[in-house]
Formats: sequence, structure tokens, C-alpha cells
Amino acid sequence: MPTLYGVFRSRASRPVWLMYELDMAFDHVPVIQAYRLPQASAPDAQLNTTSAAFLQVNPQGQIPAYVEGDLTLTESLAITNHIARTRGGDLGPRTPAEQALIDQWTLLAVTAVEGPALEIQNIVGAGGDQTPEGQGAIAICAEKLRRPLKRLETHLAAHSHLVGDRFTVADLNLAECLRYAQGHRTLIAEFPAVQAWLAACHARPAFQRMWTARLAEPA
Repeated sequence: MPTLYGVFRSRASRPVWLMYELDMAFDHVPVIQAYRLPQASAPDAQLNTTSAAFLQVNPQGQIPAYVEGDLTLTESLAITNHIARTRGGDLGPRTPAEQALIDQWTLLAVTAVEGPALEIQNIVGAGGDQTPEGQGAIAICAEKLRRPLKRLETHLAAHSHLVGDRFTVADLNLAECLRYAQGHRTLIAEFPAVQAWLAACHARPAFQRMWTARLAEPA
């Protein structure tokens, strides 16, 4: 049985959502980020990203990590794409062309969307959206997102999903990266097809199950 290391309040949410979509059995080891602990090196500290036991799994000290037999993966979207390709059925690729399209949208998510979207979340979370400096930084991030969002809007205006007109891991990967930008509601509202698609992704029972577990964890 595969093992996933990481808490729900991390990028582990991505493979968790996918495994819930697939009703896939897995062992869950809730490794927490060291920066969230008052003293991560204390003898009685919760298993965390600097714990010796976890560093044997991922010497980089980051979550999630996924172990399946002799295979260890330590990048969240590599994990989701692997699971979808090997266990995902229709959530994965049906053809080599679909695999290429899944790779394309996944790379767009991580290279063009995740960085500025995550920065928006961090600024809003720290209350920076209430200051002129924070608002300026958010505006810069929003402008970076408009180009990929325009491309996504054009695609979703003609298609229900990213690949094969069905929900696949490509939708999951991109939705998880774009989720960080939801604090900028006027930006997402500029792209109605994207907004509707994202809402549909988040309405899925597997996402709701993951999100409920995430909210149940200490912030």
C-alpha cells in the first residue's frame, strides 16, 4: 500500500484529493512543516520536516513525499500525475496525446500560476491587502496571472474541462494551484469560464472531503 507523508495543510492536499477521487487506500503519515512548531528539534516534537526519520524519506525536508514500493516521489504534481497515469482510470490519460496535454497544463500550473497565486494568498493572509504596499504587490501578481488566465478562459469557453472534456488530473493540478489566488475575487471574476470551472472542481465530493479534513487540522 502506498504511503503519503504530509499534513493536509500543505501541498499534500493535491495527492490526497486525487486518492479520494479514486477511493484509493493509502497509509497517511502526518508530517508537519518544521516552521509551524515552536521547537521542531525538541525530543518530544511532532514528526516534522526536520525529523531524522522523515529526512530518510526526503533529504530535502519538504512535504509531501509518496512511497510506493521502491519508488519515492517528492514533488506533489509528480505524485498526482504518477497516480493518475498508473491507477487513475479516466482521471488519467487515455492516449499519449492526452498524457502530453496533462503534462502541458500541469507545467503551466506550476510555472505560470502557482507562484503569483501563492504570493497573493500570503499577502492577503498577512493582512497586506489593507496596505498600499500590499495592494501594489497584489496588483503585480494579478497582472502576472492574467496572461495564463486568458489562455485558460479561451479554452474553457469551448470545453468543459482541460483534457478530453472530462475531469482529469490536469484539472485537479491546475485548480489546486489557482486556489491560492481566490482571495483576489475581482481577478477571478474577470474570467467567468475559469470561475465556473474552478467552482465545479471545488464542488466535487472528493475535494470537499479533503477540504473538511484540512480545516479540521490546527492552522
